[in-house]
Amino acid sequence: MTDYQELVDYRRAVSNIYAGMRGETAGSPPDHAARSQRFRTERDALFKHHPQSPLSESQKERFSGLSYFDHDPSFRFTLPVEYNVEPGILEITLRDDGPLRLRRFGRVRFRVEDDELTLSLFWISGYGGGVLLPFKDLTSASETYGGGRYLLDTIKHADLGSENGRLVIDFNYAYNPSCAYNPRWDCPLTPVENDLPVRIAAGEKRFGG
Repeated sequence: MTDYQELVDYRRAVSNIYAGMRGETAGSPPDHAARSQRFRTERDALFKHHPQSPLSESQKERFSGLSYFDHDPSFRFTLPVEYNVEPGILEITLRDDGPLRLRRFGRVRFRVEDDELTLSLFWISGYGGGVLLPFKDLTSASETYGGGRYLLDTIKHADLGSENGRLVIDFNYAYNPSCAYNPRWDCPLTPVENDLPVRIAAGEKRFGG
């Protein structure tokens, strides 16, 4: 296969993994904890074996799996999207792709213990577009990647879905951007407004190499 064919195949694989997480594929486990474990197992296999893995060939040789916090159902939310947000566009320059424009279009509001928190939702400008939801928290740089993690990137099929018109926000599926694995990748990092003042001990941990 050409590089482009491999990339299409990789995107299809990611799409299938997320469809299984949403319970849309045959054999999807009925409970969220089992779906989360299946998601992690399939993602490890994709990283280990696929030619378009974010890992280099030398990293693949010694790769034994990504590191995660234990599944915690308290970090799963179904939330209405608030659209009455201050309009604004963030422009981020990526090394290989040039300017990336992120338009703030909504936010979600939720509670972690006694703290009421919000996260801004961004629309990636360009052909077709897509939703991007990055965040940082008090684990960033110590237990998780310092540049933040992603919950949604629908252009790349990272889509947690919705329930009864509400957006699913499940931090158990928080994952590292590709630049967390090696410096050949360039990724948009988390805007300051999505820096949470709490510890989100869920999802993927910092990559060990």
